[in-house]
Amino acid sequence: MLATTASVIRLGDAPLTPTQIAAVARHDARVELSDAALSRTAETRALIERLAGDPEPHYGISTGFGALATTFIAPERRRQLQASLIRSHAAGTGPDVEREVVRALQVLRLQTLATGRTGVRPVVAETYAAMLNAGITPIVREYGSLGCSGDLAPLSHIALAAIGEGQVRDATGAIVPAAAALEGAGIRPLVLEEKEGLALINGTDGMLGMLALAITDLGMLLDTADVAAALSVESQLGTDAVFAADLMALRPHAGQALSAGNLRRALAGSPLVASHRDPAVCTRVQDAYSLRCAPQVHGAARDTLEHARMIAERESASAVDNPIVTEDGRVESNGNFHGAPVAYVLDFLAIAVADVASISERRTDRALDRTRNNGLPPFLADEVGVDSGLMIAQYSAAGIVSELKRLAVPASVDSIPSSAMQEDHVSMGWAAARKLRRAVDGLARVLAIEILTGCRALDLRAPLQPAPVTGAVRDLVRTVAAGPGPDRVVGPEIDAVTELVLAGEIARTAFEGEHA
Repeated sequence: MLATTASVIRLGDAPLTPTQIAAVARHDARVELSDAALSRTAETRALIERLAGDPEPHYGISTGFGALATTFIAPERRRQLQASLIRSHAAGTGPDVEREVVRALQVLRLQTLATGRTGVRPVVAETYAAMLNAGITPIVREYGSLGCSGDLAPLSHIALAAIGEGQVRDATGAIVPAAAALEGAGIRPLVLEEKEGLALINGTDGMLGMLALAITDLGMLLDTADVAAALSVESQLGTDAVFAADLMALRPHAGQALSAGNLRRALAGSPLVASHRDPAVCTRVQDAYSLRCAPQVHGAARDTLEHARMIAERESASAVDNPIVTEDGRVESNGNFHGAPVAYVLDFLAIAVADVASISERRTDRALDRTRNNGLPPFLADEVGVDSGLMIAQYSAAGIVSELKRLAVPASVDSIPSSAMQEDHVSMGWAAARKLRRAVDGLARVLAIEILTGCRALDLRAPLQPAPVTGAVRDLVRTVAAGPGPDRVVGPEIDAVTELVLAGEIARTAFEGEHA
């Protein structure tokens, strides 16, 4: 949704940020490996090769995996072991997931390889980078990951393509055999050596990639929620006095202060707000909670988002593999692949998304109710009794909000054992990420309906004029959705405003990129 300013993302010198992950996933920014990353990778690979020649078994190097971790594998069978691991673990099913999710998954696994802690050869990391730069996107299926040991099945489908098997989408989006896509791009399929199969599939990269994309989207959507609330406050003759900075300072939550500041900026200079500021004109003591408490709810979501960003940054700075090569040269088993830290915040964000959508839908409903909208026609209809106005648009918002409440039920509280009880507790982080993606889309649509409603309500307040900011947003909306008038098909207008929301145009128009 947000354009990238970097044409090349370098891996191996610093952890990827959510913005950089989105640049690769959505905007095809090229990637390159730093010299330091390639050097580290070569050094740890030399260690793995020495251990591979040791007659003593070493997990993941000269043994089987999971419940077969104590089975010694002879040197001449180890290439077959790696290929078998990838083939057997590429067990995803269902529809293929979105291209941006797969690319995020690819670049994050590449970032882990670039740490030099996984023991792969440099050519493995170089192949993953080449696939990304060639626009080769392996087919990854909806179902298959339990979020521990990481996203095994999704990552296995990536690795499957790297060895020239399975299907991919090429740069044009066509589904082709992986071998043909690699050949067309001049990329030699990998033949995996000891330890490399595990290194390619043990990680939280799928759930982390989706978290990074959600963080990128939600920063913009929460700015958009502030704009939508400002439209509702203004068009329903609410007051901006409750958003005063000194009132916010009495409860010093950072997100609340930011949202209140956005509301103040959006409503600054509004003739509509000024028209009822005099107590002799306005007899209402307080606005409803959905108007008055917008900064508190939006702000809580912002603070939740910042917590999620902190977790994403820590996870992006991690080297997740099992076994892992430590800095002092040990090869150790560990549990860092468990997705609980990421799964928890994915679920936490889904709760916040549901609540922001819920308060938005309540503001929309108030605008359509003549007993609460302070003088506007019922449902903002043109000819009352003949026209239904935006009545059913609110139904759509209500239906989405109900769905978002279901999606807010945590996936991470569930666990189902696997691998003969060796993997007896799992995170379900992939499932948490998949439902959050659906929730983010639903939030955008609910906000679009509130914006469409608020803009129509503003027009119906004429000749009183809106604030410069809300007026500019109204004018933008009018480029895709007409103003008040006889009933017409509403669905395409909702979709058109949703596209403005998802593209970040509403937030940018309001705040000129300050927070978008």
